[in-house]
Amino acid sequence: MALDTSPEAPAPVRQIAQAITGWVDRLGAVWVEGQVAQVSRRQGMQTVFMVLRDPIADISISVTCSRLLFDSLNPPLVEGASVIVHAKPSYYAPRGTLSLQARDIRMVGLGELLARLERRRQLLAAEGLFAAELKRPLPFLPTKVGLVTAPNSAAERDVLEVARRRWPAVTFEVAYAAMQGTRSVVEVIEGLERLDKDPDVGVIVIARGGGSVEDLLPFSDEALIRAVHKARTPVVSAIGHEPDQPLLDLVADVRAATPTDAAKRVVPDMAEEVHRLTTARDRLRRAVDGRLATERSHLDMLRSRPALAAPSTLFDNRSDEVRSLVDRARRCLGHQLDRAADEVGHQRARAQALSPLATLERGYAVLQDADGHVVTGVGGVRPGAAVTIRVTDGRIAATVSPDHAPSEGADHG
Repeated sequence: MALDTSPEAPAPVRQIAQAITGWVDRLGAVWVEGQVAQVSRRQGMQTVFMVLRDPIADISISVTCSRLLFDSLNPPLVEGASVIVHAKPSYYAPRGTLSLQARDIRMVGLGELLARLERRRQLLAAEGLFAAELKRPLPFLPTKVGLVTAPNSAAERDVLEVARRRWPAVTFEVAYAAMQGTRSVVEVIEGLERLDKDPDVGVIVIARGGGSVEDLLPFSDEALIRAVHKARTPVVSAIGHEPDQPLLDLVADVRAATPTDAAKRVVPDMAEEVHRLTTARDRLRRAVDGRLATERSHLDMLRSRPALAAPSTLFDNRSDEVRSLVDRARRCLGHQLDRAADEVGHQRARAQALSPLATLERGYAVLQDADGHVVTGVGGVRPGAAVTIRVTDGRIAATVSPDHAPSEGADHG
């Protein structure tokens, strides 16, 4: 029941502490799952103090157990182990702390761990976090490589040495983090986010050496998986050895079997690239030389043809043909002109034969009166009339004499 308090009648601290103690006592024993974050065994004390941490949320609670219970655990309880604790909540009023008094501690077995990881994998896969279409390609030559690993670890040494041996100019930005234990997930996420914000980092490698399933549990943590999924920079997972496959391998853009393999994937081998360039250049040179040889052979073949070997032959043959055609045209034109000239002569002779001048040339003459009218008979003139006689080469003026005047009954023949 709630305490009846007011500003005028407040409850003392001891009453509140006693009320909290009563409420906690009524909770009864509970089963709690978590990860052992800290173990403290004090010399000469029969109580062992531990801290139990939630694997996802940053929440922890104190746990106490008897030394006898702690020593009876097989395998021994170590920090980072996942456990299930049957405990009674207890509130220690003098210090105002809440803790769990463990009555039974059970280690989470390997089979149970694998089953939980499989269920987690299925749930995350159903959300689409492992979809193949989300995988991003790695840059051919990143400006800077981000590395999340433990300080002075074999994984760090392998990645740096192999990458620099392959491409000496490569630069690294290393974010150190605990790669196992209770702080591993938090520190790895912090390192990942810091490198992801750096615009010069082109790819991020999360590297750790081999270990047991329990050692690699942080890399199957849901919080880490979601952080990698949200990262904008391509991520390479290099956790453990070839058989190890934490969930980080599924969400990462590229999975490397080992840290050494990760170094080979993020940077190219300079010697190999130089060899490829040399090979490509030689292949290109051979292709160009072959093409030039083919074209040269084709040109030689064309030049060997008579038409190109002696081009004047074509003009000689054509000139003879042109001369022949010119002569033929001249003959044809001459024949046509001759026929036309003959035709003109015939027409001229015919015209001359029909011309009055031709009649005059035969001795005839044309008599015209003063008005220019042709006199066709003797009755057309009078004595003394002026007349004109037209002959071949001109005109003769004359006057009709009385002797030649026409008379009645004259012969007009």
